[in-house]
Amino acid sequence: MAEDYFEYRHTVGFEETNLVGNVYYVNYLRWQGRCREMFLQDKAPEILADLQDDLKLFTLKVDCEFFAEITAFDELSIRMRLSELGQTQLEFSFDYIKVTGGAEVLVARGRQRIACMRGPNTNTVPSLIPEALARALQPYGARPASLTGRTA
Repeated sequence: MAEDYFEYRHTVGFEETNLVGNVYYVNYLRWQGRCREMFLQDKAPEILADLQDDLKLFTLKVDCEFFAEITAFDELSIRMRLSELGQTQLEFSFDYIKVTGGAEVLVARGRQRIACMRGPNTNTVPSLIPEALARALQPYGARPASLTGRTA
């Protein structure tokens, strides 16, 4: 059975921890961005050219809730799911799973809201989510009735 999430695997490094060995908060947010980037590269590569043109994916909101600490050399599975798909915005949820010898422990959970925009930096306007991106996201969560019937 196919998984309902996109997975990004990561090994925590020393540079991602503080003096007592705990991971800095900002790294959880960085991993969300990295997971999203790897999704685009692996599942929606045609969007990459669009991003080099005038498509912009603006992060409007991020959050992260912690359940357990992680330290250097912990193995993580960051699992991204689509939780909402609108016409110009989408929202992802992220589960941070510590993987140790086959055992999995949920250590954090996060969310990220994204807006699609187009135009030069001084004059960007909301843009419909590209159909190629919407199609690539379908296996990973919320599924609209049709690509043209999405709501804002």
